[in-house]
Amino acid sequence: MANLVYFDLETQKSAAEVGGWKNKQEMRMSIGVTYSTASGRYQIYDEARAGDLIRELTRADQIIGFNILNFDYEVLHGYSPLNLRDYPTLDLMTDLESKLGHRLSLESVATATLGAPKIADGLQALQWWREGNLLAIAEYCCFDVKITKELHEYGRAHGQVAYLDRFGQRRVVKVNW
Repeated sequence: MANLVYFDLETQKSAAEVGGWKNKQEMRMSIGVTYSTASGRYQIYDEARAGDLIRELTRADQIIGFNILNFDYEVLHGYSPLNLRDYPTLDLMTDLESKLGHRLSLESVATATLGAPKIADGLQALQWWREGNLLAIAEYCCFDVKITKELHEYGRAHGQVAYLDRFGQRRVVKVNW
């Protein structure tokens, strides 16, 4: 059985605090979460364990996430000389963008496909970081990993996922995950 590792992270700083989106490596990881199909378990990593997180990702048969190529990996590149893009990755957002010609939010796809809206957002996670509430960040990040896993599984099983367009209309897009 292949070891699929679902992954998400939150940061300590916003893009504005580090001089823009070009400086993602400087945003620093607050919490990272994985779910491994091999172990059947979630794993929570704080910044001190970023190396362990990277090690788990590099050992996966496939890494799956939502916007991980252009965000999460870039943040993690601040902790390792490895180019995580060299490892087998399925970025659900990037795949959907290539089919539709525009980006979708995890909220849009999760709500339309699973009826499961997100429980918070990255700005709330930054506030929790400032308050020292790592447990809230970990719970939020675990929930996003669970939603990503369920979206991927739904797409594999049904060959499609749904999303809400900019007018709030439910649309369907075919996927080959």
